[in-house]
Amino acid sequence: MGGSEREPESLTRVDLSSSILPTHSVGLAVILNSDCKNDVPPPGRPAGRSTYNSFYVYCKGPCQRVQPGKLRVRCSTCQQATLTLAQGPSCWEDVLIPNRMSGECQSPNCPGTRAEFFFKCGAHPTADKETSVALNLITTNSRDITCITCTDIRSPVLVFQCNYRHVMCLDCFHLYCVTRLNDRQFVHDPELGYSLPCVAGCPNSLIKELHHFRILGEEQYNRYQQYGAEECVLQMGGMLCPSPGCGAGLLPEPSRRKVTCEGGNSLGCGFVFCRDCKEAYHEGECNALLEASGAVTQAYRVDERAAEQARWEEASKETIKKTTKPCPRCHVPVEKNGGCMHMKCPQSQCQLEWCWNCGCEWNRACMGDHWFDV
Repeated sequence: MGGSEREPESLTRVDLSSSILPTHSVGLAVILNSDCKNDVPPPGRPAGRSTYNSFYVYCKGPCQRVQPGKLRVRCSTCQQATLTLAQGPSCWEDVLIPNRMSGECQSPNCPGTRAEFFFKCGAHPTADKETSVALNLITTNSRDITCITCTDIRSPVLVFQCNYRHVMCLDCFHLYCVTRLNDRQFVHDPELGYSLPCVAGCPNSLIKELHHFRILGEEQYNRYQQYGAEECVLQMGGMLCPSPGCGAGLLPEPSRRKVTCEGGNSLGCGFVFCRDCKEAYHEGECNALLEASGAVTQAYRVDERAAEQARWEEASKETIKKTTKPCPRCHVPVEKNGGCMHMKCPQSQCQLEWCWNCGCEWNRACMGDHWFDV
């Protein structure tokens, strides 16, 4: 009985049966509720050290916002948290690409060998089947990179998938999205749908996980979801009702200047407007000032010098140089040659398994918060 209460020697290669994990826990990277109470650090983590989160999710439940996420894993065959991984994940591809990571399931009569990773919101307790979408572009600003637009050092940040991996704080990303939504400048991709590229205009940098636009908030995100249908109407030669709160798609006759937002079947608001200036219908020429103001779009410019400073990759070059840290127990230098934070001392007399980030003995909290470096 005493042995079952000890922290296992290896949490990557471990039997995850209920005799080791609490019955309410799910997944190898489970964060125990007791770890979070009264800010008590998990076993092995020094007191006073703040939690470092590599992973963020959008919580659709009670939070309805971006929150730190907890990474967990289960057997893809039996869906139980009894998979012994051959090795830990070292990058987002290991987690997001199905059947990339393998191991051996410890459930009786289960032949499963493939790992299935998933995320949970780390801000509140969740039921077994409650999962959240991973926002793989958002991470803790561990490298103190300045935002590409406001030049402040904020955290967390969004790191675009361009070659430079430009960094943007979430407030500025929200403004970027709203501006592009108002100007109808989202980019259509046949596979992704409507998305946005890096704010600096870098090629091949479209955001692939569209849940990142949840940061817009409920009202603006609903606008974004309607964007595709509205664009279809516009490409067919139609227009959107300019009345505030309406925006219904209309297909008036090309020669008709007087347009009515048809109110039948509660589909329109009944607003009558001028096709040319989008104002309430009037006889005669449109007001020149109103017509000019309607053509103005909100420019979103990025300072070239700020763009050079806001590069995640430039900072990582300095980080890569620091590839060696002493073992916390015997102080023998240990080299990190991948993204996984799970380290093992090479000394045969020591063999301590520890976290590269925390410098403490490897534990479940490290798995859930920062199993690999992004």
